[in-house]
Order: sequence, then structure tokens, then C-alpha cells
Amino acid sequence: MVVLAASIISKSGKALVSRQYVDMSRIRIEGLLAAFPKLVGTGKQHTYLETESVRYVYQPIEGLYLLLITNKQSNILEDLDTLRLLSKLVPEYSALDEEGICKTAFELIFAFDEAISLGNKENVTVQQVKQYCEMESHEEKAHKLMMQSKINDTKDVMKKRASELDKIRMEKGKLDKGYSSITGPRVIEKTFSDMNISGTGFGSGSSVNTDMDSFVSKPKGRPSAVATGPGKGPGGMKLGKSQKTNQFLESLKAEGEVILEDAQPSSVLSRSSPLLSNDPITVTIEEKLNVIVKRDGGVNNFDVQGTLALQVLNDADGFIQLQIENQDVSGLSFKTHPNINKELFNSQQIVGAKDPNRPFPSGQNETPLVKWRIQGMNESSLPLSVNCWPSVSGNETYVNIEYEASEMFDLNNVVISIPLPALRDAPTVKQIDGEWKYDSRNSVLEWSILLIDQSNRNGSMEFIVPPADPSTFFPISIGFAASNTFSDLKVTGINPLKEGNPPKYAQRVRLVAANYQIV
Repeated sequence: MVVLAASIISKSGKALVSRQYVDMSRIRIEGLLAAFPKLVGTGKQHTYLETESVRYVYQPIEGLYLLLITNKQSNILEDLDTLRLLSKLVPEYSALDEEGICKTAFELIFAFDEAISLGNKENVTVQQVKQYCEMESHEEKAHKLMMQSKINDTKDVMKKRASELDKIRMEKGKLDKGYSSITGPRVIEKTFSDMNISGTGFGSGSSVNTDMDSFVSKPKGRPSAVATGPGKGPGGMKLGKSQKTNQFLESLKAEGEVILEDAQPSSVLSRSSPLLSNDPITVTIEEKLNVIVKRDGGVNNFDVQGTLALQVLNDADGFIQLQIENQDVSGLSFKTHPNINKELFNSQQIVGAKDPNRPFPSGQNETPLVKWRIQGMNESSLPLSVNCWPSVSGNETYVNIEYEASEMFDLNNVVISIPLPALRDAPTVKQIDGEWKYDSRNSVLEWSILLIDQSNRNGSMEFIVPPADPSTFFPISIGFAASNTFSDLKVTGINPLKEGNPPKYAQRVRLVAANYQIV
């Protein structure tokens, strides 16, 4: 007795839900389901029909058919008993129409799996099937209790530590001679001192930012001192030692959580951001890669899209033209902004406005002026090639990954993300060129290389996980940046349209991997 498939189809033969219990191709099951409505005669009261290879056991439910496909040697009485059980389960999980069946498709499949195992009917009732589908996981409960216990223990440790710090502050306050006479600023000064930031009062925001920069750039755990300046009172403070990171926060970091305490202050981030510039004119040249490479070799997609953008801070500096040059690359095509003089660009490679009396827009925002695209490149032009070799040995899967970088580019901040099967523990990394991190929430292993240059054009990593299908480790996503581009486009000079010296300008060139995958 073997049930080949349990399905719910429409009167026209459209498959809404189908669960196969033997190896069967999609074309085969779709053909069997599509042929069924043509075999059902009108006015017949039979609940089964046979073909040369299979037997259909069915029951109409509203405007649909509940259908079992079995082999011809199966016991028809057992098949009818299985059909009756499924007909009672379907109304428990879904409305008896196409929309309701499609919405609850997965719930129905789970229920079918509880009623039929390896093609044979299980000795269960409707209530037992519902109970099994709703059953909670003991391991999940135990894990949640363990995590809650860790959180509670950490809170207790944090409270004790906070109490100790309060006592230390009070003792320092008693020893400080001027503390009782100067309350407001002194309290604030000590608070800044506890944060490892020099307390200079509220007179100057720049001095606080300077100290903040020096604090961020210094490694953790090293004490540093700040000399008392002429504007400070007698209570100038020394920077204290940075506190050890809490064990619970370390465990959260290991699981891939982002800890806000480790983030740089917003003032520092904004000042270090490459998008903001104090230069009168800033030219940004950027190329984005969209690459999909086959795991066995060959390229499905290799697309390079570039942009030249201009940022002018002052209106007076907007009356300019940009002289550019680029490398002659096969498949390179340009598009200019509608307000750019196309004839001038095509003949002399000068980016200038159609109306010379109209300046380029000014402000903090960048204005894209020229876009380009490179198509038709082959696998030999890839900046980075990655090969993944999974192999199962006994109860373990050995995964060897290697990269090979092109001589054309030096790559920065390379991150190779390899999807993994669901794991209880982090994978065992046997060998690696670079660093690794396991994101347990997304089940991804991230291989990081800070810089790939002439010294490390090749690298490899080997790790071990439990047995898994080789396709589990794909698609591999890759991220990186480089300081030069395929087109090698750059601005060689700026021509002012009004009298005066050419304005100063800064030029930024970068290549980024927007979508770079091995599938």
C-alpha cells in the first residue's frame, strides 16, 4: 500500500496543494493531476478510477477535489480510510475554496505528513494530528530559560558594578576640595571624566569633539592623561582606565548582535564620513558591480555601472567645466545629464552645462552628471574569484574555500558570506587567511580580509560542519571596495568660465560590489 501523492486540485485540474511521498518529478505529478478531471465522468458515483499505471482515489469538497494517487497494488479499503481522514483534516485548517487552500498550504502539508508517513497511513485521529502539529519544542523552552537565566545573572552583576561605581564617585567627591562650593559644573565635569572625555565645561564644543576624536582613536584598555589647560579650574581630571566589556555583551556580539555601546559617536561618524567634504568642489567617481558567477565556472551576469557626481559648496564656484579622460574599454557607453552639453562631451570629453551662464547646483548634495555602463566582459576580468569545495566524510562536511584576486585592483574590507545549515554551535574553522565571524541568527559564516594586495592575491579557508547538502553553501555573497575603476575615468582639470584662478577641488574614486554572488 503506497500513497504516491495527496493533493487538492480545482475542478479544472489546477494544483493548489500537493504532497509527494515518493521520488517524483514535477512534470510527472503535474501531468497526473492535469489528466484527472478529463478521466472523471459526469453522473458517476465512483470514488476511484484507474489508469495503466496509477489509481486515483478522490472525494469532491465544495468546488474542489481531494485526491490520492496510489499504485494499483494498494488496498482500496485502506486508501478510502486515508481519504476520509484527510477529508476531516482539511476543514480544520482551511476554508474550502481556492484562496483559503493557498493561504494555509503549509499547514495542510504538515497535517498530511502527520497522517501519512512514507506513503502509508498512520494510526492517528484528527485530534492527535492537530496536537502533533501544535506541539511545542522542549529544547526551545530549555534554550529560552537558559538565555533568561543569563540575562538575569548579568543584570545582577551590572547592579553590583553600578553600586560600586557610585561608592567610588562619592569617595572621590569627598576628597575633592572644591566639590562642595562648585556643584553644577563640577558634577558635569566628573561625569565627563567617567566617560573618558576631558571635562572642559560648556565653553567650547570644539574642545569636546577633539577629545572625543582622540578617545576613539586610542585602543581600549590603555590609560591616558589630559594636561590641565589655562582655562580649567583646580579640579582638572585624569582619564580613567576603560572598563572591561560585560560578558553578556560579549556573548551577544558572538551571536551577531549589534551592540550600540561599541558604535562611534554621531559627531565622529559624521566627521569621518566620506560623503561630507570641506573642499569647495568635490568630484565623486563610483562604479558599482552587479556580478553573478556560476559555482562550476562561467558568468551569468557581469555588469558595471558608473556615475560621475559633482558637489559644489558655493554658488560662485559653480561656473566651471570638467575635463575628463578614461581608458578605452570594450563595451563602454556613456550617458550625460540632459543639461550637459553632449556635443562638447563627445568631441572633447568636457563636462559642461548647455547654458554657460547657468552654474552647477550648489549645496551639500551631490549632482550626478555622467553615467556609464560596461557590458560584455568575461570571467577573466573579475576582480575576485571564489571557489567552494564541500565534501562529506563520515558525520562531517569539510568545506574548503579559496579566493583569487585580480592584479588590476587592491581590494579593501573584503567580506565573503557563506550560508550554512542550521547549527547549534559555530562551525569549526581549521585554517583561515584572515578573520571569521559566525552569524547564528542568519546562519552565515563571514570571512573577512581587511586588504587584498600584491602580498595576498590568493587565500583559503577550511571549516567543518555536520553533514549537509553541497547546495546549502550557496549562494555566496561577496562585498568589497577598491580605489580604482574599470573605466579608469578621472577628472584631469577644472576650467573656470569666469575670470580668476581655477578653484581647488577634491576627487574621490571608488569601485564597490553592489551585488556580487557565486550561485
